[in-house]
Amino acid sequence: MTPLWQERLGRADARTRPTPQVWSPTEYAAHVRDVHRVFAGRFAQLLTQDDPLFVNWDQDAAAIEGDYASLPPGQVGRELASAAEEIASRLELVGADQLDRPGRRSNGSVFTVDSLGRYYLHDLVHHLYDVEPRQDFDD
Repeated sequence: MTPLWQERLGRADARTRPTPQVWSPTEYAAHVRDVHRVFAGRFAQLLTQDDPLFVNWDQDAAAIEGDYASLPPGQVGRELASAAEEIASRLELVGADQLDRPGRRSNGSVFTVDSLGRYYLHDLVHHLYDVEPRQDFDD
């Protein structure tokens, strides 16, 4: 999905919010960059700890603290690509015998490596639809 983000971040309106309450494509891309990073940490916990408890991630606070709205689209694109490559490299090493390793979110929801992977991928696709609702991402 990274090439789709790169293309979207290359447009002239990449920093434009469609409405004041909706993030710009750059803000969504910065969030996706952070999704890669947060999930990389969670997968590392699942694979190295017994039944870890994930620290709560306040996504809205992260956007404010990271000042997503003022980030240059090119910088966000490079960082997103790097974060995506890093987590992909780690996930390639996951063995079938590790897919059932459990961990918990702060609200008590239980995930396994497998179910967290599905949740992670769903989130990535969901955010592409946020910026390109009519796009077909099956390719």
